[in-house]
Amino acid sequence: MTTRLDPLAAAPKLMGEWFRSSNALIAAFDPILTKLVEIRVSQINGCANCINMHTYFARDLGESNQRIDLIAAWRDAPCYSDRERAALAWAEALTLLPEGHAHEAAYEELKAYFSDEEQVALTMVINVINGWNRIAVGFGGWADPAALKAQAAAAA
Repeated sequence: MTTRLDPLAAAPKLMGEWFRSSNALIAAFDPILTKLVEIRVSQINGCANCINMHTYFARDLGESNQRIDLIAAWRDAPCYSDRERAALAWAEALTLLPEGHAHEAAYEELKAYFSDEEQVALTMVINVINGWNRIAVGFGGWADPAALKAQAAAAA
């Protein structure tokens, strides 16, 4: 992958705000379910950087290889709960908006498993990862998750 532009260097204030906003929005939702959603949305969007990063951090949080490996086939894999399936269906529906009206059925399922506040939080997680996918794919970005983890530990 060839980096086209480093958005952090080109627009540090804007990217700093994007990082802060992204982190705040993602922190408001279940960390494991966030990772599953981030991985699935990144698969749909073809973002190798984000797939690499979020599978790494999902394992770091204790997520199993089986569940990470099967996320692309979540409908047929027995290792996901009904709540997780509802979240993944909502994530796919919002990521693939131009392809149809799957969001109507997905929303009905979502309401059965998530409070109103959780629905908003999950929707924000989906928006954030779609945004990051577009930044990474658009500019050819690549980040080493182990290096990011080490930087965060050093800053703490």
